[in-house]
Amino acid sequence: MSAQTVPHSAALTATLKDKFGFEHFRQGQQEVISRVLAGDSALAIFPTGSGKSLCYQFCAMQMPNLTLVVSPLLALMKDQLDFLTAHHIPAASLDSSLSYDEYRQVVAYVKSNKLKILMVSVERFKNERFRLLMEGVDISLLVVDEAHCISEWGHNFRPDYLKLPSYQQALHIPQTLLLTATANKQVKLDMANKFNIASDAIVQTGFYRSNLNLNVVAVDESEKASELHRLLNQYEGQSGIVYVTLQKTAEQVASNLQRAGINASAYHAGMKNDERWRIQDGFMRGEIPVVVATIAFGMGIDKSNIRYVVHYDLPKSIENYSQEIGRAGRDGLPADCFVLGNLDSLNTIENFVYGDTPEQSAIEAVLNDIAQRPDHQQWEMQLYKLSNTSNIRQLTLKTLLVQLEMQGVLTPLYTYSADYSVKMLSDESTILATFDGERRWFAACVLEHIQFKRTWGSVDFEGIYAACKDSGNLGDRKRVIAALEYFKEQSWIELKPSGAAEVFAVNAKAMDDDLAKRLSGHFSTHEQSEIKRIALLLRFLQSTRCLSFGLAKYFDDQNAPQQCGHCSVCKGHTAQFSAPKAVHLDTNLLLTTSQALTAHLQERGISAPSNELITRFLVGINVPVFTRTKAKTVAGFGIAESMRYDSVLKVLMSQCLPQDKSDIG
Repeated sequence: MSAQTVPHSAALTATLKDKFGFEHFRQGQQEVISRVLAGDSALAIFPTGSGKSLCYQFCAMQMPNLTLVVSPLLALMKDQLDFLTAHHIPAASLDSSLSYDEYRQVVAYVKSNKLKILMVSVERFKNERFRLLMEGVDISLLVVDEAHCISEWGHNFRPDYLKLPSYQQALHIPQTLLLTATANKQVKLDMANKFNIASDAIVQTGFYRSNLNLNVVAVDESEKASELHRLLNQYEGQSGIVYVTLQKTAEQVASNLQRAGINASAYHAGMKNDERWRIQDGFMRGEIPVVVATIAFGMGIDKSNIRYVVHYDLPKSIENYSQEIGRAGRDGLPADCFVLGNLDSLNTIENFVYGDTPEQSAIEAVLNDIAQRPDHQQWEMQLYKLSNTSNIRQLTLKTLLVQLEMQGVLTPLYTYSADYSVKMLSDESTILATFDGERRWFAACVLEHIQFKRTWGSVDFEGIYAACKDSGNLGDRKRVIAALEYFKEQSWIELKPSGAAEVFAVNAKAMDDDLAKRLSGHFSTHEQSEIKRIALLLRFLQSTRCLSFGLAKYFDDQNAPQQCGHCSVCKGHTAQFSAPKAVHLDTNLLLTTSQALTAHLQERGISAPSNELITRFLVGINVPVFTRTKAKTVAGFGIAESMRYDSVLKVLMSQCLPQDKSDIG
């Protein structure tokens, strides 16, 4: 322990009541707070809804300087900021919802030390202006919410989280507090190791929640809809969530429930934001009792009286299952959790994993793009464009870029908006009348190079630069953006930046000949880890031992009862999933479809697609190259979606189809 003086227990409790209105600390809170106030870093692993946030909120009020909180979701920030504001704790966030004036106000508060807590997303650290701001501020504590995102071996991995330890060191932040509800032993140790947290500073409360009744029911796919109706009829008017894997399933199940007279709404990432917010608000108010949702629904939902959670499809992992059922029964009253299980959708879960694993040729395409940069010192990229040209999904591409940072190849410098859209609010003559000489000429040049389509126009930076160069004037991007910002401040234009471009410094010496192979091996290892995670899930769901005990043991809780007495196993109902129905597709049909896809891609410059790429097409995994080449216009996309990925791949490999290992772009 450090030499700092920690307030006495009675003093801590008095402060808790005075500042937050609570009579007592919940289990684990005081231990975490005492460690942090003693000058240590700590890791808190508490069940969902058991007061992790209070640990950093309390500490922030006692520490001399700013507490910087990294949170993965805007909704989580908003909820916590509302709580802090209600308790008169000076706090703010820097996020995409802020106006320009609001952003400047928050920055001013940070610089003048008027805030105790600042909340940001991890992506904010990519912004050079933000890093410079933080370098000029004394920070007492770095808090990482949903800290399991740090570990590649946990669920909901966020690649940018891997860089947080280096950010902590660069900003000279003396202490870290990690918060999570879901971390098994491997993930727990991985998190602690990354931030040099001592083993005795890991505070883990009991994982077992006695009010959750865990039930696994083996149900044939053809009977799941009727079984769901039967279950939900027991909870008329009560709030519950039904989780599914696919967006189309959410729509289908919600429609079926509505036809059965159950007030249910679908919720998934493919819906418009306004519609999602409407459904979420209706659910929170109790106007929509049932939401049928993909995992897009859940984080940031703090509704205490959810009486049931049903997994209509298999969850993606034990961690996902735990997090999703953790939304039930937060009021401490009994809540029921059901899994309607069979193995028919197993291939769908596995295919999500295979779809996120890049081929080595795709990794080589990214490395070639870096090596062929126009500027030998810097590399510039836009994620969407690079994803399309390399055929790597965006989240996976982010992971690859972080790995290149950790290999010493790339160092992030700054991010800027690649495109600017302009809407005129004043006429050109009014704007130009305020300038004289060269500044008037430059303003006219900028306005002349806005290419309008009806109301909005796009700024042609290259055209402005060329015109200025020909006239011997300065017309670099920085000056153009400064002019546009000034126009906006004067209310002459409306300005919308878009298309973030990231600029990296490049260390060419770190790009050895084996780099692509090593990176490919890393992704393959992670792929197999995810497949094993699914196997662990199936073993847990079909266990003959108490489900509550098995779940707690997985998360390294040594104190849970060996028999809860109220799960389906303890009640004598062990689930055994029958093998999925055998699927036999005509091999000739697979090969004919493969040949048609190959011909389509060859016409668009991809000489001989790999067996892996063809397999993704056949099982219905969408990847960027299919969108770019309109490959789904070829008959047969998803023709083998009922088959497992590796089975289809083996069919193709047994036919020795030609394949190209060159880059896909």
